[in-house]
Amino acid sequence: MKITPEYLALNRALHARGEYGVSGAKWAPTVLQVADMLGTRDILDYGCGQRTLEQALGFAIRNYDPCIAGLDTPPQPADLVVCTDVLEHIEPACLDEVLDDLQRLTLKAALLVIANRPARKTLPDGRNAHLIQQGRDWWLKRLALRFSIHQIEGNDTELVFIVRKRTSRFGSFPVY
Repeated sequence: MKITPEYLALNRALHARGEYGVSGAKWAPTVLQVADMLGTRDILDYGCGQRTLEQALGFAIRNYDPCIAGLDTPPQPADLVVCTDVLEHIEPACLDEVLDDLQRLTLKAALLVIANRPARKTLPDGRNAHLIQQGRDWWLKRLALRFSIHQIEGNDTELVFIVRKRTSRFGSFPVY
């Protein structure tokens, strides 16, 4: 399960306000750079929120967000999958399935941006909106099972991974 029914309902209510899921636009220059390196415009924004990445890019991309009606149809694979400010919001018990889904959807590469600090927002039940607050090594261990790590950047607040498609969990160890 990628999201429990209770958490889905909670997130649908947050997204309906229009203030949640608005950070994608700041990654548009990086997305364009990676897309140009791959020679593609086949981009999927996984967890797109209010579609600010697409607006900033200025051309149509595919958008998926299970918490927004009309964008909740399971997506098809894309050359470049972009997942910014999403993974830290995933319920810990659902993380492996979400990462497996990202692996399935990634044809060439993925740009994964993960906050590793508390969020400024809290959920209506009082929990911090960042359900997973882990550092670089914790995330690297999980991502390396599914992807070859191409590049890692980050600091104490945010991690940026550019990963390549891995065809087998039992392949060679990634180079990073």
